[in-house]
Amino acid sequence: MRPSDFEEPIERRIDLDLAIGESPVWDAGRRLLWFVDILAPCIYALDPQTNHLTTYPMPCAVGSIGLAAGGRLVVALRTGVHLFDPGSRTLEFLIHPEPDMEMNRLNDGKVGPDGCFWVGSMHDSQPRAPTAALYRVTPTGECTRISSGLKVSNGLAWSPDGRTMYHADSRGAYVQAYDFDPDNGSLSGGRRFATFTESDGLPDGAAIDAEGHYWVAGVTAGRITKFAPDGRIAGIFSLPTPAPTMPCFGGSDLKTLFITSLRTDRPGRHQMGTLLSVKTDVAGIPTGVFG
Repeated sequence: MRPSDFEEPIERRIDLDLAIGESPVWDAGRRLLWFVDILAPCIYALDPQTNHLTTYPMPCAVGSIGLAAGGRLVVALRTGVHLFDPGSRTLEFLIHPEPDMEMNRLNDGKVGPDGCFWVGSMHDSQPRAPTAALYRVTPTGECTRISSGLKVSNGLAWSPDGRTMYHADSRGAYVQAYDFDPDNGSLSGGRRFATFTESDGLPDGAAIDAEGHYWVAGVTAGRITKFAPDGRIAGIFSLPTPAPTMPCFGGSDLKTLFITSLRTDRPGRHQMGTLLSVKTDVAGIPTGVFG
């Protein structure tokens, strides 16, 4: 299938040059889009109506964020999983899944249908080694290792009914699908959902729409690939950035697709990392809340 265009124009939403833009999260209650620059390191909150951007510097690399109870965020820092209060700008340590693995850092993370924060790590140097893992962190700080032997944990998303979980290894170049129990967070029936080459776009962050399609950023190919629940490719969308990192559905009707990207020289010239948005004809699903 050849790349196609979105029906609506793609907009650039910020003037910042993001080093590694990541983890866009829609906050319906505050009508904000949260996202991070892993290396700045910083959390940002964008009001899409006014384009006002609020900046929250972090003490070290911030891999991902999620909404948490009480207006807080759950935050995956290099130093572990924390709770962050945007009002007081304070961090509260919760748990570090890998306190003795200095070669790794925490990467993609999302709140699942079970109310827990699912967060993976990545080997933080080249070439990537299979030292990373995927973890489930409960609101009380209990941490369980779910999967190991990964290079770059990524691509977390859940089907609209919460019964299927998707998870990628960007450098393993595949996405796995699992049967998921939203009551207790247990996985079963792991199966290969999709495999990728560099030209396909290695799988980075992902999102699910209300029809159950899995939208994954192809970080090496400047595209987003949309998969049907049965694994068929339902669309390939080219982007005006060579290195998209993660899509997220947001806006009042959940029909705005926000897309982060990273800074790269891959096309032979400097390309800024940025935040894009585009209107779609399908809505996303509501964002989960930790705790």
